[in-house]
Amino acid sequence: MKHYFLSAALLLGILAACSNPQNETAMSRNETLENLKTRRSIRAYQDSVPDMNLLKQVIEAGTYAPTGKGSQSPIIVAVTDRETRDYLSKLNAGIMGTSGDPFYGAPAVLVVLADKSVPTYLYDGSLVMGNLLNAAHAVGLGSCWIHRAKEVFDSEEGKALLKKWGIEGDYEGIGNCIIGYPAQEAPQPKPRKADYVYFVE
Repeated sequence: MKHYFLSAALLLGILAACSNPQNETAMSRNETLENLKTRRSIRAYQDSVPDMNLLKQVIEAGTYAPTGKGSQSPIIVAVTDRETRDYLSKLNAGIMGTSGDPFYGAPAVLVVLADKSVPTYLYDGSLVMGNLLNAAHAVGLGSCWIHRAKEVFDSEEGKALLKKWGIEGDYEGIGNCIIGYPAQEAPQPKPRKADYVYFVE
C-alpha cells in the first residue's frame, strides 16, 4: 500500500510539473531557440502558393517585431498574385542587370517597407524581416531575404506600384521575404566563427 501511495504521489508531482506555467514557458522558450538555430535560407520552391492561414500566421508574427518607441514604422505587403510577383521579380532582376528570377521561384513575396520619417525605420524594418523569416520556418515554410527592395521602390515603377496599392507616405523598401513550400533540403549551417561573442564580466 505504501508503494501505491508513493507511486501516486510521484505521478501527481509529474503532472503538476507539466502543468506548471513556468515549465511550459521554459519548454516553449527552448523550442523557439531551436527554431532560431535551425532556420536556413531556401533557394528552391514548389509552385503552389502557401496556405493562406500559414501566411497569415507568419505575417502576424512580423507585426509583433520590436520597433523604436513602439512606432510600428514598417508595413508588410503580401504579394500572392502571380502577375504582380513576376513584375516585382523583373524589376529586381533589372537592378542587377540580369534576366533571371531573383526570387528563386518562390510563389509569394512579403515586401517590407518602412516610414523614413521615423529615425529607427531601417532597424524596425529589419526586425520585421527577421520575424518573418523565423516565423516561416516555425510553420514549415521556406523563406529567404532578397535585397534591392530599396532600389525597386525608389524607382518610378516601384512608386507607381505603391500608389496602385493605396500606400501613401515616404516609405523605403527594406527587404523582400520570399516564401513558399521548400523544394530542397535545408542547407547545413556554417560553423560559427570563433570570435563571434565577447563576454565582459
